[in-house]
Amino acid sequence: MRVVFSFGGRAARVLGLAVALAASALVAPAFARTGPCADVSADGRSYTICLFDPTKEELRLFWRGPGHEPLGSFEAAAATLGLDEELVFAMNAGMYDGKQAPIGLYIEKGVELKRANTRAGAGNFHLKPNGVFFVAGAEAGVMETLQFLSLRKRVDYATQSGPMLVVNGEIHPRISADGVSAKIRNGVGHGRDGRVFFVISNEPVTFHQFASLFKDALNCDNALYLDGSISALYAPNLGRDDLTRPMGPMVGAVERKR
Repeated sequence: MRVVFSFGGRAARVLGLAVALAASALVAPAFARTGPCADVSADGRSYTICLFDPTKEELRLFWRGPGHEPLGSFEAAAATLGLDEELVFAMNAGMYDGKQAPIGLYIEKGVELKRANTRAGAGNFHLKPNGVFFVAGAEAGVMETLQFLSLRKRVDYATQSGPMLVVNGEIHPRISADGVSAKIRNGVGHGRDGRVFFVISNEPVTFHQFASLFKDALNCDNALYLDGSISALYAPNLGRDDLTRPMGPMVGAVERKR
């Protein structure tokens, strides 16, 4: 895998699989210089990656406003913050129904607002194993749904989606390298050092191409698909604020204003 990380006009070229596997360790200083998000070229395809250390940065989920109506947009999510808080990143965070309600587990501020969905069914969400992205204090991660439920882990935030892209270091067994369906996609991966990678493709990619980025370039043992086609990103350090149809759950990073 050939990976090029672009940071404010500077590129760090990572050639060869052995070096690509260490990419997650190499990008941190550049992200620190330029902000949480950076544009990436991997095997000739364009992505944007946003990197966070949950021990230092606050990740939250957003769904409903004060009147329990779906927020639906990054602007509405930002409007729920305190006067001393700033939204520095946001992305859609899990699949939802026609009323913008999560179709799987959803926990916000420690309160379970939707129960886990372990039913069989059609579509990407039900391509088992699916998984959960969670935040618990200074820890964030990705875990297969049944494993997460069996641990009865107390968390601040959680959103269920599917399928898993990478499961315990291997690409999901039902994601084929021969797949031809290409779409704009976004997902989240958990690095071995505890950092979290949020990724959106800037052009249509297959499931296998997307999963391979998390496994081979970002060295994530576990990664979760969040959605496709409606995928959107708010990244002010890149001047990016995607306009899309009304969204369901969103994930964001919040900083205190200086």
